[in-house]
Amino acid sequence: MAAATAYRSLPEHSGAEAGGSTSPVSSSSNTQFTPESDSDDSDFDADVGSYKMRRAMRDSEKSDHDLEEEYHDGSQRRASVSTTHSYQLYTPDEERAVVRKFDRRLVLFVALLYMLSFLDRSNIGNARIAGLAKDLHLDSSKYEWVLTSFYIAYVLFEWMSILWKLVPAHIYVTMIVLSWGVVASLQSCATSFGGLLVLRFLLGIGEAGFTGIPYYLSFFFKREELALRTGIFIAAAPLATSFASTLAWIILKLGKHSPIASWRLLFLVEGCPSIFIAVLAWRVIPDGPAKATYLTKREKKVARLRLRKQSEMADASGSRSITFREVVQTILDPKSYLTAFMFFCTNMAFSSMPVFLPTIIHEMGHGALMSQALSAPPFLASFVGVIITAWFSDRLQNRSLFICIHASLSAVGYSLMALAGIQGWGIWWRYAAIFPATIGFFSVITIIIAWTINNQESASKQGVGFAILQVIGQLGPFVGTRLYPRSDAPLYTRGMSVCAAAMVVVVILALVLRLYLTRKNKQTEEAYGRVGEEADQLVTRKATNRASEPFKYML
Repeated sequence: MAAATAYRSLPEHSGAEAGGSTSPVSSSSNTQFTPESDSDDSDFDADVGSYKMRRAMRDSEKSDHDLEEEYHDGSQRRASVSTTHSYQLYTPDEERAVVRKFDRRLVLFVALLYMLSFLDRSNIGNARIAGLAKDLHLDSSKYEWVLTSFYIAYVLFEWMSILWKLVPAHIYVTMIVLSWGVVASLQSCATSFGGLLVLRFLLGIGEAGFTGIPYYLSFFFKREELALRTGIFIAAAPLATSFASTLAWIILKLGKHSPIASWRLLFLVEGCPSIFIAVLAWRVIPDGPAKATYLTKREKKVARLRLRKQSEMADASGSRSITFREVVQTILDPKSYLTAFMFFCTNMAFSSMPVFLPTIIHEMGHGALMSQALSAPPFLASFVGVIITAWFSDRLQNRSLFICIHASLSAVGYSLMALAGIQGWGIWWRYAAIFPATIGFFSVITIIIAWTINNQESASKQGVGFAILQVIGQLGPFVGTRLYPRSDAPLYTRGMSVCAAAMVVVVILALVLRLYLTRKNKQTEEAYGRVGEEADQLVTRKATNRASEPFKYML
């Protein structure tokens, strides 16, 4: 549709005749901008439409303060907030162009970084059956401590998430990616249990600072857009694991003809890419919407203005404010702990399956090479499942439904693996059950993170809520890394049963949180009217002259 016909004018309910004012820009103008319908009205005047377009473009150049005064001035146009955002500040096409650029240039890049991160932390499972345990004399107990040392550092250094507020993002990301790339590569030089233990601890420090990426993405995307972007980010984990399994299979084949032990070659080959990508991060990672070099001046303004409804969570520089009062409120808020304990239970499976799966498949009777190859398909399927789940969750604006579905799916998968061993079913039944288990918990992790960020009303609460999620949730791996001791081989029935029970608990907690948030939304509706109505209709005995919508929790 031509630019001149992108807008149309309609009379307001003021009783004045359209065109009754001699100046269409005077304060008595009785028009508002609304989307033009697909069919052309016979009384639509092209010149008026063109004028309105120019008027909208001029309004888009006004300062935020001037616009806010117009929104609250009863003598000015009484367009709804959503209408004003869509038509006076920027066009839908402009917004889509900005979002597409952030998707291509930012989301995909941080997903690549997370893929490298997960690759460097989980490839120890592949290295174990490639000769690591034998060469360094690691029994089951020592191997568990090697895994646990990573998560000890991961939890102890969660405080590094506050550095997203103190250090420019491009500097911060470059430093942490470089650190874990160097440490991951140095694992190839380990000659003892103690040396490997220290390196895994240092790797945990490097990767702990990266957990705030979903929070960082909220600087650029609306709350209803966040699950899909978080899904793309988290989906890099199963993709990395499937890639690691395939790469491990190739390296094992080549390692037979190499003077370097296969597991050392594995650590070296998979650790080095992070070092090179860190250099790119310096240029690719923006500190905020206004600092994205790939946006034009106009697009930078649109990137900021599109987040005006959540202006407390995003501004031109991507900065965040912290208030002590809201910190305390978040610490005392039940929903912070419901999501955190869901994260804890899911992390038991999320942290253990990638590092133990090659061993589990190996214990089913497959050789080392076949075990590496068979480890890839479940995680590749999980990658696809996470993207589809996140897309539907954003589309339906629902989180609890998808958590319940996928947690139940994962519980069924783990239960089948446990029963298959007890009942003596064939190994292929046990292998097939891995698919629903992994698809389930990877999807649950994605939605829990998005749900936590979505349901914090301000920047302070968002930051503290995410910190609580991480601190409590990352304790889950301490349990998960001890679920599959060698003494339980080859069936690992206890570990499978514990993970199945944990996913059932996730379902229960998700239902409790949904009921709690439903009650909070009803209380808001009773106080302010239906959430989602235009600002003019949100006048009640408790909130007269309210100019914005009350916060609505996403269920």
